[in-house]
Amino acid sequence: MTIKIISALWLSLLLAACNNPNSTPPPSSAAKSSAISVTLEHKDGKFQIYREGKPYFIRGAGGSTNPELLAASGGNSIRTWSTDDAQRILDRAHELGLTVMLGLSIGHERHGFDYNDKAAVAAQKEFVINEVKKYKDHPALLAWGIGNEVDLFYTNTNVWYAIEDIASTIQKLDPNHLVTTVTAGIDAEKARLIMQRVPSIDYLSVNIYGGLETLPHTLNSIGWKGAYAVTEWGPTGHWQIAKTAWDVPIEQTSTEKAKSYRERYEAGVLGAPDKALGSYAFFWGQKQETTPTWYGLFLESGDATEVIDSMQYLWTGKWPEHRAPSIRSFLIDGKKATDNIYLQAGKTYSAHLDAFHPTQEEFHIRWEVLPESTDIKAGGDRESRPHPVEGLFVKDNGKGALEFTAPAAKGPYRLFGYVTNDFNRAAVANIPFYVR
Repeated sequence: MTIKIISALWLSLLLAACNNPNSTPPPSSAAKSSAISVTLEHKDGKFQIYREGKPYFIRGAGGSTNPELLAASGGNSIRTWSTDDAQRILDRAHELGLTVMLGLSIGHERHGFDYNDKAAVAAQKEFVINEVKKYKDHPALLAWGIGNEVDLFYTNTNVWYAIEDIASTIQKLDPNHLVTTVTAGIDAEKARLIMQRVPSIDYLSVNIYGGLETLPHTLNSIGWKGAYAVTEWGPTGHWQIAKTAWDVPIEQTSTEKAKSYRERYEAGVLGAPDKALGSYAFFWGQKQETTPTWYGLFLESGDATEVIDSMQYLWTGKWPEHRAPSIRSFLIDGKKATDNIYLQAGKTYSAHLDAFHPTQEEFHIRWEVLPESTDIKAGGDRESRPHPVEGLFVKDNGKGALEFTAPAAKGPYRLFGYVTNDFNRAAVANIPFYVR
């Protein structure tokens, strides 16, 4: 399928959405409330958001799963990637005293959108502006996020002109809220293009993982003079971390991730008090991306991982009353993941997950073997979860010691250990192995 055909399809979908009277539910009573004014001010060399005239620092998370726990943990804002289900998200956020950075989804070149197609670009703008008109008066709204990582694997820099056209129009339509655009990391060329072509955004939003600690230095070195927010950050990315001999990434344990979140937040967000406006930790939910546990702060069961404990500590200075378990180590036959573990099909092996609880609460351990995912995408695109391999567990002492049989089929796998307590808190780790 050519890019032109895909752009035509995108155009027809946008026009259909614009003309569909049932595409969005009618505004609720909350949506009819007066907008709350949000401004960005630059005083004495410091950038600061003001909401209702009061200083506001974003303590946010990306994703709308369990906003009640976000509020209880000291968070104050939700980030979305589109206006899907926006009315419900905004209404619930308002009830909980949270704000929303509402995403305005626009086309990606890597998905086939053509920013040289003037008709498609115009239709896209019409759709986006109609969405802005629907939600601009909602009291939970904080900012508009135009696009998400449209610069990932792109070649057509005309996308920045399209974003500027949308941003300048929003600034005229909605003087009460801030406008930003979200990039996949940042470098000097990207920053130059945005400064030249997108002057109507109020601040820059950056998605960044392993490089968050040095982001303040990076922005200074490439000449970014304005404010910024970190709109996606978290564990070391699967593209940044060590790999096995068969070229699969080695995931951090949830305990290692919790430590990374604390260190990265303090360096990359709190470490730039004059320019950083706050952040949105990723991902306040669960998703399959490389593995079912890499980026989500919740397990599929809904249990909150120990990263959420760390976020509460960062936001409030206090740990939750009932904390998550932790993991010291995870071994198969005495070997760790970086030892490149090869197993023989059908043979029995031992695994040991060394878990503990910081306040000695009881916990439980369950196991799962998954084939290595082959449905690997980019930029957070939807992936399918591998099906578990059943019937492998020979003996489980319930305390982290397991005997299991290697799968019969040759290839790469992961053994997962899930550690949960009775207060819906969890730790998790996995270790890759290869059957031959």
